[in-house]
Amino acid sequence: MSLDEDTRWLEWVTKQFESIAGEDKEIDLDEFKTALKVKESFFAERFFALFDSDGSNSISLDELLKALNLLIHGSESDKLHFLFQVYDVDGSGSIDPDELRTVLKSCLRESAISLPEEKLDDLTLALFESADKDNSGSITFEELKAELETFPEVMENLTISAANWLKPPDLEQKRRQTPRYLTRAYWHNNSRKLLFLCLYSFLNVLLFIVYMLQHAAGGLWLMLAKGCGICLDLNCTFIVVLMLRRCLTWLRATWVVRVLPLDQNILLHQIVGYAILAFSVAHTMAHVMNFIHLTQVHESYQLWEYVFTTRPGIGWVKGTASITGVVLQVLICLMVVCSSTFVRRSGHFEVFYWSHLSYIWVWALLIIHCTNFWKWFVAPGIIFLVEKLVGIAVSRMGGLYIVEVNLLPSKVTHLVIKRPPFFQFKPGDYVYINIPVIAKYEWHPFTISSAPEQQDTIWLHVRSMGQWTNRLFEYFRQSDSQAISNKRLTASLRNRRHQTQTQEELFKSMSCNGAVASNEDVAVELTLYRMNGARSTSQKPHTDQTVQAELGDAPSATREISSKLSENHRYCDIKCYVDGPYGTPTRQIFASEHAVLIGAGIGITPFASILQSIMYRYRMRKQNCPNCNYSWCETIKDNEMKLRKVDFIWINRDQKSFEWFVSLLTKLEMDQADEEPEGRFLEMHMYMTSALSKNDMKAIGLQMALDLLAKKEKRDSITGLRTRTQPGRPDWGKVFQKVSEEKKGKVHVFYCGSPALAKVIKAQCEHFGFNFYKENF
Repeated sequence: MSLDEDTRWLEWVTKQFESIAGEDKEIDLDEFKTALKVKESFFAERFFALFDSDGSNSISLDELLKALNLLIHGSESDKLHFLFQVYDVDGSGSIDPDELRTVLKSCLRESAISLPEEKLDDLTLALFESADKDNSGSITFEELKAELETFPEVMENLTISAANWLKPPDLEQKRRQTPRYLTRAYWHNNSRKLLFLCLYSFLNVLLFIVYMLQHAAGGLWLMLAKGCGICLDLNCTFIVVLMLRRCLTWLRATWVVRVLPLDQNILLHQIVGYAILAFSVAHTMAHVMNFIHLTQVHESYQLWEYVFTTRPGIGWVKGTASITGVVLQVLICLMVVCSSTFVRRSGHFEVFYWSHLSYIWVWALLIIHCTNFWKWFVAPGIIFLVEKLVGIAVSRMGGLYIVEVNLLPSKVTHLVIKRPPFFQFKPGDYVYINIPVIAKYEWHPFTISSAPEQQDTIWLHVRSMGQWTNRLFEYFRQSDSQAISNKRLTASLRNRRHQTQTQEELFKSMSCNGAVASNEDVAVELTLYRMNGARSTSQKPHTDQTVQAELGDAPSATREISSKLSENHRYCDIKCYVDGPYGTPTRQIFASEHAVLIGAGIGITPFASILQSIMYRYRMRKQNCPNCNYSWCETIKDNEMKLRKVDFIWINRDQKSFEWFVSLLTKLEMDQADEEPEGRFLEMHMYMTSALSKNDMKAIGLQMALDLLAKKEKRDSITGLRTRTQPGRPDWGKVFQKVSEEKKGKVHVFYCGSPALAKVIKAQCEHFGFNFYKENF
């Protein structure tokens, strides 16, 4: 820091201290714990003890500044010495295994990671044995320093990241940057959307001006009303076109997708909706002002008669233009308000759903209200009606039944639906589902999470975030508890028989290099993963006892996941209706050369289907040596799949969320060839945002231990996968820089998750020149 920056930082720290300290200008342990915002008191107590240099059981401003000066301005050796003191609980000058275990246990709690005691012992021994170079039974400062130096990313920024009040603010003056929307990269990456919006705006302006000039004799207010009216004709018709899901899905498979922004249909629908609101308000106000002018000139009718009665005879259907206009204005305002983000994302999707169905009344009233609207509406209206009739017919054809249900962590309901023979879809497509026992008339959109190559069933993963989704989860949770109490033995026998059957099918598929992941029991899939990891040479079907033995030897995290999922798994026979499938931007993934798939939380669902389909096609190219276990993949490009590399990034807040698809990801890891001419085809990157990062003092030991144990066991302790789960959030600049350096062809980034993260990723894509596609409904 420069002298000026150091002075400002000192002022900032002093201000922060005064806001925390009491009247005595000292910080006691309780105030320190509150300010530090740690989940585990161990670290607060250790930091407090080290900050309290005079042993007065309180920290003064001078003591705080001295400690912060060490952590922020001190040398690398000074920071390491402070870290060593944190780990040296008894102050003996060395760290023994029990002290290290205590620290790692606190690290786990601080990072919201739950592991069994035996896994904690493994982590402790892995780190201790690696650091204790002389096998003396304790770790000295020099040994800890040498061990830390093998993890360069830890040394980059060693500080206490969770204590925001301890960190200096960003003192660097931010350079004035060009607004993102004015950059060349933004216009290049959004050229189709921007060009279309320009043409759309130009057409609205042109129609507005033409109709204003045609009614110039009626005065200013009538001119404004007519200009807005013709724009309403255009927009109320165009919004119908944007609702033609089947037509848009079909067009995505044609050259039109390269010309028109079909992937932006939801955004365009919102833009047109707001345009309709603006034009309708202006249209209504202009007519009201014109009526006021007429009452002053002619005095034939009062204002309320012009607005709320048919007496003036305005309109082509018995003078109803004013009344229908008022009703239309109310309906349009209601639809816009109820479709706002705060309504849809606050668990009130049904409000949005039912209010949006009033579009039927809006179109009917528009035909009555406006003389020429039917001429605009007739063509798209007929297509829309045909689409609806086809959708009803398709959804009612061939009885669909939910045959299996898995209740997953974080209130996610995994539905397994019997797939009809005629149901064809592409990876990443979504459907509308209606379950009469939950709500007779409600249809809700969900992405298909199974692959098209999975012939017997289709999967849906439903996160409980609203009234309907919560009712769905509670319905199966309560029905499960009733089944356990009423027919415990019957359900147990059925589950056991089904598990035996799926075990046999799974081991047969293993011997013949089987198809994509299907809806086999999770415990069985994880058992196979354990066997593969152990390089078992036996390819014959195993008995139940063998399977149980293998499962017993599996990683404890894996066994825990398996037992939890099997407890919440049940069979059923519930009628449902499905409308779809409908296409999404992810359909373009197979035309990419290098695809980056980013899922945030339950946003993994479209990529679950895509990854399975990709690996199925990849397996078709996979070659195996008949004399050994060596396998490789031919680098062949075809019309079906041009992919050369796939990077899959999954970001979750907590550990439990990884349980949703851990069995699928395990199988995808198993499917990959051992060696490939151009490197690994599919790379997975897992991030857990609640876990503290590697450069945080409260997590350094844990992350080092997890790395060491992952290398030793060749699997991650958190998920059971071979891919190491990274703590914190991705550094998108570094992630995309690495992707760019791989030179695997044009990069296409596909994202599904929160809108806030989408903006961050899209900005990075524009910086690196990557194409960005966002999944939405």
